[in-house]
Amino acid sequence: MQQVERFFQEAEQLHNLLQANGVETFTEATGFKRWTVNDVIRHLYVWNKAAELSAIGGEALDEMLSQAIPAVMGHNIRDFERQWTRDIEDADLLSTWWDSCLRLVDVFKNIDPKERLKWAGPDMSARSSITARLMETWSHSQALYDLYQVKRENSTGLQDIADLGVRTFGWTFINRKLPVPDTVPYISLTGPNGEVWQWGSDVDDSGQPYTNSVKGSAEEFCLVVAQSRNVGDTKLEVLGDTAQEWMAIAQCFAGPPETPPEVGSRLA
Repeated sequence: MQQVERFFQEAEQLHNLLQANGVETFTEATGFKRWTVNDVIRHLYVWNKAAELSAIGGEALDEMLSQAIPAVMGHNIRDFERQWTRDIEDADLLSTWWDSCLRLVDVFKNIDPKERLKWAGPDMSARSSITARLMETWSHSQALYDLYQVKRENSTGLQDIADLGVRTFGWTFINRKLPVPDTVPYISLTGPNGEVWQWGSDVDDSGQPYTNSVKGSAEEFCLVVAQSRNVGDTKLEVLGDTAQEWMAIAQCFAGPPETPPEVGSRLA
């Protein structure tokens, strides 16, 4: 699965960033809900471990989720993660997270992409599981790039994250108990190397231009669907009521509905 290699590339880039800035910065608060660098690394480690347990099988995942799900639903996930990791921090936490990335690559590189894996919600394919880890690593690390004022070098892994964002169009509305619009907007995004990725058609059945669309930078689209930026802080061209409603609340990750950041609150 190309997603395994893309996950590794994203994790390695983040590992290099953290090493370059040093563990003395790990207690600093980021722009993401005032989480510290330690909090972000810990979160990525815990859910890497959950994905690993899911792929391996057995009762360990059930035991973990029995504690994690109530914490997620109660919006106190950081408390659970600190307890579950016994409050390890700084260099020990960085090493533990990096080891989890390497183990995840080893586990997923030989797995059938279509194999169904148990998860907190519905089962998912192995491909979807590692794509979710790619998305989470990319999205949460944005707060660290912002903190360190470093411009991220994006790769074609953005295409997998953008695809996840499009595929969770209906989930965004269902999760908020809102009616799901009949049609997904047409999506046209420009990747990091100038390639264009498209979902849907730019014309309707009668050949007329589609009334709902999202066009622009793939990076900005991914930042919006992962709730790392407010759509108002991007240059995305969002046309039509359905597209505008979606981009205002888009959520490509599991868990209870989350409110996107306010305009201007997550700028680097």
